[in-house]
Amino acid sequence: MNWWHRLKKNSLAKFGAILLLVFYTAVIAADFVSPYNPYEAQTNGSLLPPTRIRWADQSGKFIGPHVYPTTQGKTDLKTGDRQIIVDYTKPSPIRLFVQGSEYRLFELKAPLPPKWEETEIFSGIPLKLHLFGTTGEGKINILGTDDQARDQFSRLLYGGRISLFIGIIGVAISFPLGMIVGGISGYFAGWTDSAIMRVVEVIMTIPSIYLLLALAAVLPPNLSSTERFLLIVVITSFIRWAGLARVIRGQVLSIKEREFIQAAKAMGGTPLYIIIRHVLPQTATYIIIAATLSIPGFIEAEAVLSVIGLGIQQPDPSWGNMLSIATNASILVLQPWLIIPPASLIILTVLAFNLLGDGLRDALDPRSMQR
Repeated sequence: MNWWHRLKKNSLAKFGAILLLVFYTAVIAADFVSPYNPYEAQTNGSLLPPTRIRWADQSGKFIGPHVYPTTQGKTDLKTGDRQIIVDYTKPSPIRLFVQGSEYRLFELKAPLPPKWEETEIFSGIPLKLHLFGTTGEGKINILGTDDQARDQFSRLLYGGRISLFIGIIGVAISFPLGMIVGGISGYFAGWTDSAIMRVVEVIMTIPSIYLLLALAAVLPPNLSSTERFLLIVVITSFIRWAGLARVIRGQVLSIKEREFIQAAKAMGGTPLYIIIRHVLPQTATYIIIAATLSIPGFIEAEAVLSVIGLGIQQPDPSWGNMLSIATNASILVLQPWLIIPPASLIILTVLAFNLLGDGLRDALDPRSMQR
C-alpha cells in the first residue's frame, strides 16, 4: 500500500479527487440538491440574472436570508438591456430542506364521484424534498435562469449526470475491448498479430468528428436524448479502443516471455485463460492511469458534439448543450451567467481528472517505488 501513501501526499491529486467526489455526489443527488425542476419554466422569468440574497429588509432591519419575487420586464431593442422587476413587498425566506412543488397524481382504476373529484386530497402528494429553497413567492436562482425561464443551477446538476458519466461508461466499453484485442494480438503474434494491427491502424486513421458528422446526416432527427447518449458513447468508444490495443499489445509481447507465463502454459492453461488471468493483470497499472486520463476526452467529446448540435438535445440538459448558446454573441455580452458556469465545470472536471491521473502515475510508477 505504499502507492496509496504516496498518492495521499500528492496535494494536487488529492484536490482533484475531492473535487470529483463533490461533483459526482452533487449530480447523483441532483433530485435533492437542486431547488427546482430543471424542465419547469418560471412565470415571466426568462434570462434573469443570479438572484441576490439579502439579509435585511428595505428599512435595514435584519430578517435573515431572503429573496424577493423577480420577473422580467421590457427589453430595450436598441441596447438589448432587459428591465428587471423586483417586488420588495414580498420577502421570501430561504430555508433548508424545503418541500418541492412536484406532485404525482393517484392512479385510479375507476372514475370518482363528482364530489370526490373536487376534494384536494386527490390532487396529488408532494414527491421531493430539496436541500434548500424559499417559502414565499420569490425564487432563488443562484445562477440565474435561461432563455426558457428554467433554473440554471438545477439544469447544471441534472446535466452533469450525462457529462460526468459519459466518460465512465465510455471507458467501461472501450477499455475491455482494447485490452482483449491487444492481449490476443500480443500473445499469439505472427499472422494474427499482423492482421489485428492492420485493422487497428485503419480504425485509428478514422477522424472521429467527421465520422460523427456523417452519421448525423443519415440518422433520423427524432432520436431521444437517451438514444443520442448511447450513440455518442458507442461511437467514441469504437474509435478510442484502438490506441489502447496497440499499447497493450506491446506490453504483452514482453510479459508473455516471463517464467510464470511459461509455467501456466506447462500446466495446460488455455491461451484465453492465460491472457485474462495472468497477462492482462500485469498491465493493470497502465490501465488505471490511462482510464483516468481518458475520461476527460469523452467529456470533451460530448461537449463539442452538443455545441454543434449532434449531442444531447433540448430540453434535456447537459453541460455541452448548455454551452451551445455561446454561439450567440449577445448572450456572451449580456447574459454571461449562462456561459461561465457550464464552461467552468467542464474545465474543472477535466483538470481534476488530469491531476488525479498524474498523481496515480507518480504513485504507481515502479521507479518511484524504489526510491
